[in-house]
Amino acid sequence: MVDKRSLSEQDICNRYITPNLQKSGWDIMTQIRTEYSFTDGRITIRGLKSTRGERKRADYLLSYQE
Repeated sequence: MVDKRSLSEQDICNRYITPNLQKSGWDIMTQIRTEYSFTDGRITIRGLKSTRGERKRADYLLSYQE
């Protein structure tokens, strides 16, 4: 048995999460996206200067269409 505390986040995803999603019927090629950024980050304006905040990211994004 592997000590899960010694595994990286990517190792856990590859060994446990992705295979279980596939066993549940999700198609890795068309329905599962990993490490997916889904925003460009909030725009903050201060005076005449603007900055963009940190992008939001999902470890997994699942797509389903009927």
